[in-house]
This record gives sequence, C-alpha cells and structure tokens, in this order.
Amino acid sequence: MASSITSKPFLGATKPNSSLSSDLQRLSFASLHISIKPRTLKKLQIQAAGSTFGNYFRVTTFGESHGGGVGCIVDGCPPRILLSESDLQVDLDRRRPGQSRITTPRKETDTCRIYSGVSEGVTTGTPIHVFVPNTDQRGHDYKEMSIAYRPSHADATYDMKYGVRAVQGGGRSSARETIGRVASGAIAKKILKQFSGTEVLAYVSQVHQVVLPDGPVDHATVTLDQIESNIVRCPHPEYAEKMIAAIDAVRTRGDSIGGVVTCIVRNAPRGLGSPVFDKLEAELAKAVMSLPATKGFEFGSGFAGTFLTGSEHNDEFFTDEHGTVRTRTNRSGGIQGGISNGEIINMRVAFKPTATISKKQHTVTREKEEIELLARGRHDPCVVPRAVPMVEAMVAMVLADQLMAQHGQCNLFPINPELQEPLSFSFPNFEPANI
Repeated sequence: MASSITSKPFLGATKPNSSLSSDLQRLSFASLHISIKPRTLKKLQIQAAGSTFGNYFRVTTFGESHGGGVGCIVDGCPPRILLSESDLQVDLDRRRPGQSRITTPRKETDTCRIYSGVSEGVTTGTPIHVFVPNTDQRGHDYKEMSIAYRPSHADATYDMKYGVRAVQGGGRSSARETIGRVASGAIAKKILKQFSGTEVLAYVSQVHQVVLPDGPVDHATVTLDQIESNIVRCPHPEYAEKMIAAIDAVRTRGDSIGGVVTCIVRNAPRGLGSPVFDKLEAELAKAVMSLPATKGFEFGSGFAGTFLTGSEHNDEFFTDEHGTVRTRTNRSGGIQGGISNGEIINMRVAFKPTATISKKQHTVTREKEEIELLARGRHDPCVVPRAVPMVEAMVAMVLADQLMAQHGQCNLFPINPELQEPLSFSFPNFEPANI
C-alpha cells in the first residue's frame, strides 16, 4: 500500500523574499509528493557462533577430525612481519599425534600450508589462511559411536544442541580442531617476541597423582629446551619419569588419566587488560577453558590464596636498581586489577582424563536404550603432554589481541613517561623485512 503527502502553498504573514532565486521560490510553492512503499522484511540471517576468537587479532578455526583437513583464518595480523610455514610447524610438531608412546597412535605429519596473507615471506596485513590436511582417518572405528553416546564426551550434547553430529572422530569436539589454534598461536608468539620480547612457555606440572611441587622449576629461567627434553614435557627430570610411568601404567590397562599444565609469560608489557568485564585474567581464563578436556583454571595464588590473610597475601612494592616499580612477591600472578603489572604471569589449567577409553561402560543409544559400549579408535591415555602447545597458543592469542587494544587506546598519543613505559621498548627484537 502506498500513500502520498501533498503540500499546500505557504501562507505566512510575509511575502517570500524577492531576493530568493526563482528556482527556490518555485520549490517553496510546488506540490510535494512523497510515496511510501510497503516495508519488505529482510531475510532472517543467522551467524554461526563459537568458532571465532579475539577482537583485533581475530582467529577462526575450521575443519573436523575426519574431514578433508583443519586449519584457521587469522585476521588482523600486522603487516611486514617475516613469516613462513616453518615458523608454525615447530609448534604443530609439538602438538601432533603419534609423537611418542604416551600419546595417541594416530599418524599425522600435520604439515601446514599458508595459502594467503603472506607474500614473499612477509605478512601483508590481510587474512592469513593456514591449512593442514587429514591423512590418517579411520571412520570405521566409530561405528558403535554412531548409535551410542560415549560417557563424558560431547556426543550427547551435540545431538541435544544441533539434532545431528559428525560421528567420525567426534567432529569439531575433537582435539584435532586445536591445530588451527596452535598455528594461530605461533603467529601471535612471533608478534609478541618481536614487539616486546614477550615469551609464553607452558609445561606439565601434574599427571594424575604425581604433582610437581612449587619451587623446583624457576619461572625466571626455565627454557623451552628443558621442557622439551622428555616426552611428557615436564622440565624436572625426576618428576618427568614418574609422570611417564603413571601414563604407561594406565595406558596398558586401556584407561586414561588427567593432569595440570602450568603456563608462564615473561616480559609481558605493562598495562594489558581492562577493568571490570575485560580483565586480563578473565580473558585468559575464557581462552584456555575453551580447549578440549579443560576442567579448572587457577591464576597466581589461586585457591591456595584463600588460606592466607591479607598481610600474608599482598605483594609489596619496591623500586629496583633501574628505577622500575616492582613487587617483592608475585601472588597476584603478574596481574592486578585486571591489568598486567610487568611481573611474570602464571596460571594453571586442569585437564580431565580422556573421555574415550578401551573399557566397557554403561551408556544409552540415540533411541534411549541402555547398553554397554566398548569404544574403539585411537586416543591419548593422558592429554596434558600434547596440551602444552595448545595452552601456549591460547595465551599468546589473548596477549596479542590485548597488545593491539592497548596500543590503539593508550599509546595512540604520547605516553606519560612518569607513569608509563613504551610497549615495545624500541622494538628490541624486531626483524625488519626487506620489501
């Protein structure tokens, strides 16, 4: 239905100004017709959620365990950074299956290819597309799981949410999805290292009942080589052997166990994070808790801090030999008020025992019939050794995203040198690209 509005000549008390142009006078006294067309409803658009992370350093992962492959799109990466597939492959090799007797026996090389966003070895600032093909799928191993739900797995809840699911390998709920995260995290690590000398390192600090006590690992000096010196990724050789023995024992019984990954960040710029809803530790918690099999997160003193009084827990300030404000202790874990303070950031992430095990368990089918299920397939007896680079990746992605936010908001104009310091320290580790 259409309608029209007709204007009558203006009947004011005064004559139109004779100095107005004849065109304007004609416009003032002409009839004005306005047609209004019926409003057409736009088509309902639904945007898929849950596969994209970050605001400025923005990562989307794609692919499934037994599909053609997996990967990621990284949008927001700064231009003119030297980047190659080998930069990503180092961490992908740390994550890949079949790397030792205590991981899943699935054989994948996880060789990555960069298809866009990099030209002649330099990032262009446009989206970076990374792809890793799947080459060792065994879909027939999941025949029983097509009708029955694995206890404590995502099978049942995916059906409850979507009404359909990818049976083979668990689809998107498989840890194979984390390949895209680890590749993206490797890019984030390189940005952090070059811009501010920031290092992100994680290691296994607990496997089942084998707990590495506080103290033996010095977070100020521990190195990647020490962490990678054994197959369980614990930098303490004695405890590493105990952890490996615990995994071996449960592996031969067809069962599984969980553990804890500790992650530290050295040389994090001060000022990352925001008050209230976007506190840095809140962003880190969301990031690492989005990883498969995670069940707990502790930051700084964590739950142990509840046993202390305020006078025992507070980190007192002092001025070091360089005139920098520091804290004598670090129970805050490098973050106070949701904002990084320059001390070592530390956190712990708990991983449950692998849900798929080679033991008979009671479950139900899609038709709600109670049965016994003996799951097949290839699975980790303990996920924490391969979870180490996954945790590092998610932490690095958060920090890269927060670094860009801080630079855009608080470093756009000259800083207050009395209270602030440059984020990059004059680019001490920047590798200039010859363009």
